[in-house]
Amino acid sequence: MFQQIADDIVQKIRSGEFPPKRRIPTESALVSRYGVARETARRGIALLREQGWIYTVPQRGSFVAPPESWPENR
Repeated sequence: MFQQIADDIVQKIRSGEFPPKRRIPTESALVSRYGVARETARRGIALLREQGWIYTVPQRGSFVAPPESWPENR
């Protein structure tokens, strides 16, 4: 399920719904939206971070990375 969450967020990044430097939904919002456990949402966010789609600022949230950081643009 965490892969589906990550794929959905990637689709929204590519479409421009989540533009670069904008915050993505919080873990709590993902838990509510997808009806999953917090750990599942956390794993989806971690996967996006590992792949270069997002970056996380402690106490602030996770944000869409600049396009040059995206896996397909490296």
